[in-house]
Amino acid sequence: MRQHTPPGQIAPHIPADVFHRAQVTGQPVVFVINHTPPAGFPWQRLLIPFAIAGAAALGTWGVVAALCWLMDVAAHTATVIAGAAGPIGIGGITLKLARGKNT
Repeated sequence: MRQHTPPGQIAPHIPADVFHRAQVTGQPVVFVINHTPPAGFPWQRLLIPFAIAGAAALGTWGVVAALCWLMDVAAHTATVIAGAAGPIGIGGITLKLARGKNT
C-alpha cells in the first residue's frame, strides 16, 4: 500500500483511517471549528475612523495656518515694497502707495 499524505492543512486530530475511508468512498469530510470571538468591544473598529478624522482635521488646520502665515508675509512684503518705492506716476497720475513718515 502506498503512503498518501492528505492535501492542504488538515487538523492533527482527524484520524488517518477516517481520511482514507472518505477518500476511497468519495464521502466528504466535515470540519467543525468552534470559534468564539473575543469578549468585549472591538476598539480597533472604532479607533481607526477617529484616527483618520483626527488626522484630516489636523491637516486642515495646518493648511489654514499656513495660508494665514503666507497672507501675512505677503501683506508685509507689499507694505515694505510700497514704502521703499515712493510715489508711482503713470501718464500724469501720481499714486502714493504708502504714507510718508511725516504725514
